[in-house]
Amino acid sequence: MNKIVSDPVRWTTSDLELLATDEWKRYEIIDGELFVTRAPHWRHQGSAGNIYLELEIWSRSSGLGETRQTPGIIYTDTDNVIPDVVWISRERLAQLLDDEGHLRGAPELVVEVLSPGTTNERRDREAKLKLYSSTGVQEYWIANWQLQQLEVYRRENAQLKLITTLLADDEITSPLLPDFRVQVQRFFC
Repeated sequence: MNKIVSDPVRWTTSDLELLATDEWKRYEIIDGELFVTRAPHWRHQGSAGNIYLELEIWSRSSGLGETRQTPGIIYTDTDNVIPDVVWISRERLAQLLDDEGHLRGAPELVVEVLSPGTTNERRDREAKLKLYSSTGVQEYWIANWQLQQLEVYRRENAQLKLITTLLADDEITSPLLPDFRVQVQRFFC
């Protein structure tokens, strides 16, 4: 009996250009695996907006960097993601922004807001955590609007490690963001 062994399909950034444009879908590639998600839940978007707002207010006040919602980050041809929120220092931004307006490397802070479902959670808690850890992200926040909690991962020994899980009444601070202090409940609608 003949066995056919086939390699799994590995998606690349150029493959995304061949897909039909659909404003209601988000296409991301992590280690060659294609993830397609639909527009997030209203409260997911509200939480991402609130996190963006708090970081943006701090960024404008401090002048240390910039905050963006859903920026494209192209790490490699097989690692192309769209996180919910990022913060990047002015110095890194000058080095990493390409002519098409995409980051070509790791911002200091990445925030993902969880969407319901096992595939979505696996993508954010496993695939993206590994990607962000291996590419030099300094801090990674996973916001759960349903439970109103925030998981904070920080770089230790060249890897992102879970430092704490904050609840709504807790306050978030970060060594990356001097004097940034926000009660976690402000992130959630």
